[in-house]
Amino acid sequence: MRRPAVLSLLAATTALTLAFAAPTRAAEDAVVIPAPAVDVAPASGIQTAVIAGGCFWGVQGVFQHTAGVVNAVSGYAGGTKATADYQTVSSGRTGHAESVEIKYDPKKISYGKILQIYFSVAHDPTQLNRQGPDTGPQYRSAIFTTSDEQKKVAEAYIAQLNGAKVFSKPIATKVGALEAFYPAEAYHQDYLTLHPNQPYIAYNDLPKVENLKKLFADNYIEKPTLVSASKATN
Repeated sequence: MRRPAVLSLLAATTALTLAFAAPTRAAEDAVVIPAPAVDVAPASGIQTAVIAGGCFWGVQGVFQHTAGVVNAVSGYAGGTKATADYQTVSSGRTGHAESVEIKYDPKKISYGKILQIYFSVAHDPTQLNRQGPDTGPQYRSAIFTTSDEQKKVAEAYIAQLNGAKVFSKPIATKVGALEAFYPAEAYHQDYLTLHPNQPYIAYNDLPKVENLKKLFADNYIEKPTLVSASKATN
């Protein structure tokens, strides 16, 4: 596993440093994909999207650099409140996936655009129960929908992308209704921004942000929208 729960944060960082001491390229490459043919109808007010695509550090980091995103929080979805903590989720037996709750302004970015970024640069949707170096169902690719309309759009987009064969393998992403989202521990929030030189982040996650900048220039913002800043203003 990427971050053994039995290790302290310091020990985990040391282990990662040894494991990824000299990376030469990103573990995953971005894929240029078409926009969804069907999108959620425009709405008023802040909307919510919840997605899972491997380690939440990188997924959160991508959407914190995405225009129109009001807040992106790392957390857990798919299991119960009683097991929504990092150590327990890391067992892979809770039903939870490391997820990111995205609050966004639909006047600035659509649900479909969020999914396009998710499939294109945030993770590899063809990997089953893993992502890069991380293995287990807690790292699965999943979309947790908050409405029937989101479900229809997500399923239609997966069918569209599979039909277009833009990926070398079929998409493994599962779509299901969101029952609850539980924010992760404070030390997981804003992790990419706070630890840019950490080898795991430098190798696996910073390239995702660079790909966002290259492939979605109109949706990219240089200054990330951080959880810590959101709390300070509330």
